[in-house]
Amino acid sequence: MFVRLLHAAVLTLAAGPALAQLHISPNLKSGEQVYRQTCVACHESGVAHAPKFKDAQAWAPLIQEGQAVLTGHAWVGVRAMPAQRRHPKLSLVEFARAVAYMANQAGGDWKDPDVPMMRRIIGEAEKRIDHSIAESRKMKQHLQQLSRGKATR
Repeated sequence: MFVRLLHAAVLTLAAGPALAQLHISPNLKSGEQVYRQTCVACHESGVAHAPKFKDAQAWAPLIQEGQAVLTGHAWVGVRAMPAQRRHPKLSLVEFARAVAYMANQAGGDWKDPDVPMMRRIIGEAEKRIDHSIAESRKMKQHLQQLSRGKATR
């Protein structure tokens, strides 16, 4: 179900031929607003190993991943961070702004995402989902082998 919800969100953002109609509304929340309303709960205290706000050492390897990779992976859920469909009113653009805001507060030099960056973020999110689906299929095959008594590990 999560994959279908995320796919619908991606299609909404990517409507039109070759993503030509992707548009970023200036009326969306800023990164700081999203951080204060949504992200602060985990990133202020570092719960579940979330990188703490303004902690340059914790954010450095994440910033090195790059804006599109980190944002796309975080959107679909990574490490202890849940997928953002948990907050259905939060748009991917707003989420991306919050990630950029937090990265910048820890030494990054990221811009609010523009249309080309959003395309890269969507692409990274899709790759992450495809990887998760492939891993889930492998686990399912292994379980099916176990149930038939064919797997020994």
